[in-house]
Amino acid sequence: MTASGWQAHLPPGIGAQTLDLTARRTLPAAWAAVWARAPEAEVLWAPDRGWLGAGELEAASRRVAGRLRAAGVGPGERMLFSAQASPELVIAHVAALRAGIVVVPANTAYRERELAHIIADSRPRAALVDDRERAGWVRAAAPETLVVGPEVALEDGEPGPLDAAAPEDPALIGYTSGTTGAPKGAVLTHANLLASSESVGLAWRWSADDRLVLALPLFHVHGLCVGLHGTLLAGASALLLPRFEVDAVLDAAAAHRATLFFGVPTMYQRLARSPRVGELSRLRLCVSGSAPLPAELHRALAERGGQRVLERYGMTETLMNVSNPYEGERRPGSVGLPLPGVEVRLDGGREGEIEVRGPNVFAGYWERPQATAESFRRGWFRTGDLGALDDDGYLRILGRSRELIITGGLNVYPREVEDVLGTHPEVAEVAVVGLPSEEWGETVAAFVVPAVERPRAERLLEHAAERLAPFKRPRRIVFVQALPRNALGKVLKHELRAALAPPGAAAGGLSARRSPSR
Repeated sequence: MTASGWQAHLPPGIGAQTLDLTARRTLPAAWAAVWARAPEAEVLWAPDRGWLGAGELEAASRRVAGRLRAAGVGPGERMLFSAQASPELVIAHVAALRAGIVVVPANTAYRERELAHIIADSRPRAALVDDRERAGWVRAAAPETLVVGPEVALEDGEPGPLDAAAPEDPALIGYTSGTTGAPKGAVLTHANLLASSESVGLAWRWSADDRLVLALPLFHVHGLCVGLHGTLLAGASALLLPRFEVDAVLDAAAAHRATLFFGVPTMYQRLARSPRVGELSRLRLCVSGSAPLPAELHRALAERGGQRVLERYGMTETLMNVSNPYEGERRPGSVGLPLPGVEVRLDGGREGEIEVRGPNVFAGYWERPQATAESFRRGWFRTGDLGALDDDGYLRILGRSRELIITGGLNVYPREVEDVLGTHPEVAEVAVVGLPSEEWGETVAAFVVPAVERPRAERLLEHAAERLAPFKRPRRIVFVQALPRNALGKVLKHELRAALAPPGAAAGGLSARRSPSR
C-alpha cells in the first residue's frame, strides 16, 4: 500500500500529489496563527474552571514560557510532565513546546522505580507533577531537577523567541510501554507532531466547529498528540474531563453540544452497557484506539448507540498510521487504510509484520542508536505488530510479533482466537497467550472474564472446536475476575503469563481439559 490509498481519506478538492503535511513547519507556529485569527474563540473547558479562550491560552502559555526561561529551562532541554488532565497542565505543555523545551510525558500511575528510570534516562531539567509523593520521587532521583506544580508558580520573566523551533528539532520523548526490558524513549520531532495532526485533521474532517469530549489522560499520545494537539490545530474546542465516567462524558456532550469523542475500547464497553448509550448518536464522530475494538462491540454500538465507531491504529513511535474512512465503510475488526502521508507494507506481502514510513515516523530512540538501527529496515519502521490485508486494502491487526504463538511449528495469532471466543455468550472479555511446552514449543491458553456466574470451560472449548483448526484451540481456559490493563486499556499479557500456575495446577479456580488431539 502506498499513496494511492490516501484518496479514501482526503476531502474533495485535495489531491494526494500536492499533499504537504509539514507546510506549517511546527505545531506551535500553526497554533499561534490560529489563535491570532480568532483570539475570542473558545478553546478549552473544564468543570472547575469554565472556558479558556484562544487569546487567553496564548497569553497564559507565553507567561509560563517566560517563567521557565527565567528559571533556566531553555530550548532543547527536557521537561518531565506527570499530572492529571487540567487546563493548567495544557497551558504548561503548550508553553514548553512554544519555548522549544522537549516534553517528556510520564504516566501518573508509575511507581518510584518506573519514574526513576525515565528521569535517569532523559535527564530532565524540570519536572511538572501534581502529587507530593511523586514530587519526592523526582527529587530523590535527581536532586538538581526543578520541580513545579501545574500552575508553574515561578517568578515571571521574558520568554524569549517563541514558536521558533525548527521542524527537525525534538519536541517530545514518549516512553514505550516496556513490556520487555526497560522502556525506551521515542524522540518525536516538531515535524512528526505536525504531520500526524494534519493527517487526522484531513481524514476526520476536523474543523473549528468541532467540540471534543476529552476524557483521555494527557500523558499518552492518544489524548495528548491526537486529542489535544488536533483540537488546537483545527481551531476547535475540547471539553477536558479529569477522568472517564459515562455520565460525565454524556452530560458534558449534551450540555456543550459536543461533536466528537475519542476513547479506548474499555470506555466503549462501559458506554455500551449504559442505558444512555443512545445519546452517542448526537455526535458527529466517535473514534477508538490504543487497543483492538472487538467486532461485536462495534456492532453493539451501531445498533444501540447509533454510532459506527471509527477505529484507527497508531503507536508512540509513529503517532497515527491507519484509519477507517470517515466517508466510506468502517469495517468491524479492521483499522482501515493508510492515513494521508503514511505508507504501509507487510513484510510477508498480504500477512506479516507491519512496516511504515512517512513524516509521522519518529527520529529514533533517545540515545539508543543500536535499538534505532534495529527498528528500521531500509527506511521503513518495523512496528513489531502483525497484520493482514484484505482484498480492498483494509488492515487487520493480528497482534504483536512477540505475542505470536508458534505451536508445533504452526503460527497462531492470539487475536483470531480471542475474536472466536469473544462471540460466546458466557465470555465478557478474553485474552489469549502462549505458554511454554516441551512437546509443542508453545500451547494456547485463554484467560476469560466470564459473563455468567457459573461458566464452563467445556462449552468454550466446544465453541472453539467448531470454529478453529485443532492447533489454534486453547489447551487451557483460565477464568479471572478482570484482565490486567494499563491506563489506556491495553491488556498486559506478560502479567497473565507470569501469574499462571504451573501446568496441570488449577489457576483462577479452574484448569480446563485439553482440546481434541491434533
